[in-house]
Amino acid sequence: MRLLRSFLHGLKAARQLGAGQVGLYVVYQLGLRSGYYRWAIRRSPQGEMPSRLISGASPAAQDPLESPPPQYLLSPLFDSPSPESLASTTGHRSEDLLVEAEEILYGQVRLFGGEPVPLQLAYPAPLKHWTAYADGQARPAEIDIKFIWEVGRFGWAVDLARAYRLTDDERYAEAFWNYWETFQAANPPYLGPQWASAQEVAIRLISLAFAYNVFQESIHSTPGRTLELGRSLAAHARRIPATLVYARAQNNNHLLTEAAGLYTAGRLLPGHPHARRWRQLGWRWFHHALQAQIAPDGAYLQHSANYQRLMLQACLWVWSLSNSDRIQDNNDNLEWPAVSVERLAAATRWLAAMQDADTGRLPNLGPNDGATLLALSTCPFDDYRPALQAASLAFLGERRYEPGPWDEPLLWFGLRPPEHSASQVAFEQEETSPECLSQSPQVIRLSGHPSWAMLRVASYKSRPGHSDQLHLDLWWRGLNLAQDPGTYLYNAPPPWDNTLAVSSVHNTITLEGQDPMTRAGRFLWLDWAQGEVIDRRDAPDGSFVRVTAQHEGYRRFGVIHRRMVSARNNGRWKVVDCLLPFTAPGRRIRQAVPARLLATRLHWLIPDWPWEVQPDDNHSSFSVLLESPHGPIHLRIEDRSISRRYSQEFPLMPQIVRAGELVFGAGRCSPTWGWSSPTYGARLPALSLSVVIAGSLPVTLASIWQLP
Repeated sequence: MRLLRSFLHGLKAARQLGAGQVGLYVVYQLGLRSGYYRWAIRRSPQGEMPSRLISGASPAAQDPLESPPPQYLLSPLFDSPSPESLASTTGHRSEDLLVEAEEILYGQVRLFGGEPVPLQLAYPAPLKHWTAYADGQARPAEIDIKFIWEVGRFGWAVDLARAYRLTDDERYAEAFWNYWETFQAANPPYLGPQWASAQEVAIRLISLAFAYNVFQESIHSTPGRTLELGRSLAAHARRIPATLVYARAQNNNHLLTEAAGLYTAGRLLPGHPHARRWRQLGWRWFHHALQAQIAPDGAYLQHSANYQRLMLQACLWVWSLSNSDRIQDNNDNLEWPAVSVERLAAATRWLAAMQDADTGRLPNLGPNDGATLLALSTCPFDDYRPALQAASLAFLGERRYEPGPWDEPLLWFGLRPPEHSASQVAFEQEETSPECLSQSPQVIRLSGHPSWAMLRVASYKSRPGHSDQLHLDLWWRGLNLAQDPGTYLYNAPPPWDNTLAVSSVHNTITLEGQDPMTRAGRFLWLDWAQGEVIDRRDAPDGSFVRVTAQHEGYRRFGVIHRRMVSARNNGRWKVVDCLLPFTAPGRRIRQAVPARLLATRLHWLIPDWPWEVQPDDNHSSFSVLLESPHGPIHLRIEDRSISRRYSQEFPLMPQIVRAGELVFGAGRCSPTWGWSSPTYGARLPALSLSVVIAGSLPVTLASIWQLP
């Protein structure tokens, strides 16, 4: 039965993902399982091996000071900002950077923007060829591979480089080289899981290129070390092209970052025989990815706020390299296509429209595995202002914010603000217009009240990461009242194997305990639930907004889910969910469906604040009082369905789960309920408030939020 289900899922995936993507993936698997990649990406040529690993080499051959080969000479990529400009821009937050740099000196690193953990550079098991990890022959050690890869991305080396530039403290340069040599000895080219993913190799290449550019004048950047790094970076670049077919099959950030890595290698090693090919191959696929992955309205195909930021960070790096005065003209004639710039401008507007003005944060939309690339900021991980400020300046030609610590990327990327910049208010008015965001998502802002919301409405043209149709994020005075749970972990044992991707933990309706889409794997959803906006009304003075949207993911039950969100500038938000009989185009409504009893669950994920449930006299509704840091918040839930009757003995009552434990009400609860994950590997207690009713169609549930 399991084999049959897998076979059917495979056929459905081929049909829904498209023959092109599936065909490319099959080609990759053939290359992997036939041994072709093991043959094609053998151990590096002798010149690209670390000298200590060249067996039988003479002492003269191991001395890099003897006529260093020109193909491994590293070229400067950019001019580092002055210590004075860094200190002025970061202000008091420069102390945060130095604290992190000191932690790294003592062997501690903050992965995914989280708490310090030991910096483990060696894999805790004997190494095998990278293909053994890619095809499953070699099992990773008893640790989520994401934590191993994150160390190998060398983002911590970028922080050391920033601290070195700020202070000129040679301890940071010395630590970089010592750690690099430890990593290189523990992870030789093409051995171990650090080489299994070409994306990880590309990100490491970019981080090392950045770090070297800053450390190159240090007394610890000896000619021997520099040559060793050049050899290694050439080996990194050789790893990427052979499996580019896998990145093309994924058609996501893999392709974008691998192309950026190839372009970087071609610029960094201009004397290498393959430099021109790397530059041109990287440039070609980089712009192919941009134009294929960013919709005209600016939405990125991975349906993720964090991955859209990662995409912008990769683009800012390539933008800065292509415009750098330090890079000699290689006669490549590589001009930025106008359509690429247009898509990046739209993507910047799309992401900025969902930003909370008080904190710089965004809804935790879609997969969030903590990925960043050259974050270059002392701002917190969940503050999107550094990336959006730089992207606005690069691709829109304007600042989005007044000067602040989020301006540090401008210094590193060589972005100079124009003398006359549009105000932040002008940007907000432009970017929050309904036309800007098309169908996905709908942002609701009011004039005269510090609350706003994001309604997730997606018309999928690429595979979704989360089952989150019609999820609502509600914000007020910098507080995320109705939250998206995030991701937490991908590769842990059940129940934490990417389980926060399901609809039951999002702020939406689930029916019969089932997702509206078919889950065919940890990262694969089929039978995509398509959403659409039915109506939107905005008062001219901004005092009232109403959005109505629906999705047909439950058509197998003969049901359509319609959600209406309305808001007034007196702090009242009303969310009305209706489950209606589904009518296929050209068909009559089936009369048998409304008579069926269906279990309907409405869920809200709210912060872990003091709370009190207040029953109502009519028994068909109740209220929850939340004590927020800024004052009391009332949430009232009503069952407005005509098919049910409540009494004093059987009132409508909620279930509240905190950190996987039932704290109010009755019924089963999942250990994954009542959690919020701000970044990968971190989870915080939250309150999972839900109501389950059973009845025939139509079903109507109303949630009324009253904010001070």
